[in-house]
Amino acid sequence: MTSSWRWACARSIGTSHMKTDTRCEDFAGAKLFIRPEGPIIAAVVSDGAGSASHAEVGSKLVCLSFLRACREFLVSKPLEELVEEDVWHWLDEIREALNAKANAKALRPRDFASTMVAVLASPQTSIVIHIGDGAAVWKKAGSDGWEVPSWPYHGEYASTTAFVTDDPQAKLNYLRINEAIDEFALFSDGIERLVLEQATQSAHAPFFNRMLAPLKGSLVEGPDRGLSAALKDYLDSPSVCDRTDDDKSLILGVRT
Repeated sequence: MTSSWRWACARSIGTSHMKTDTRCEDFAGAKLFIRPEGPIIAAVVSDGAGSASHAEVGSKLVCLSFLRACREFLVSKPLEELVEEDVWHWLDEIREALNAKANAKALRPRDFASTMVAVLASPQTSIVIHIGDGAAVWKKAGSDGWEVPSWPYHGEYASTTAFVTDDPQAKLNYLRINEAIDEFALFSDGIERLVLEQATQSAHAPFFNRMLAPLKGSLVEGPDRGLSAALKDYLDSPSVCDRTDDDKSLILGVRT
């Protein structure tokens, strides 16, 4: 039987946003695509810029447009044929969607500024697509160690990063390995300091091992809605909110 994927996905409004009566500016989503060579998971997290007036619209549009681009590509091609040039074409389409939304509202594209971090994984290939902060971590098949294939990008000044809407083009990090991964996590910058070891630029393995354990023990195929609800409760909990007041998004995935 061909292996597939199980995942949990949640996002939580930051306490700083609750105090100012603003919306959660993160968005996250995942889809499973079935191809002859096996199932392919696509997962994406986007964090709307705090300085953008329509950040929550931008992050949602980035995620939905990215997953749509994945579907249009995978309907006729295997993931193994995806190259960086294709991803730049996807970004052009995402930026066009953001521009159209901005024009419709008589706004500027930067009013929808958002980051993007995504993972695509087939039985033979694993890819990270990353613009801005937040990060992806994964475990290669047969390995016990967590890796951070793309480190969060931070600018020269505090709380600055790169966005999909940056002009003339976004600062893209595209990484591809011709190997399978068995586990991954995607998250926005709201929990970076909780889950990454800044000094060594590595993942805090105990956190990810603990968070993935319930998912590995689940019998659900595809999205586990029960564990997604529990994940949201965790992100809303004082143990997390006492350490970060920002919006938080987290997607956890395991190969079944």
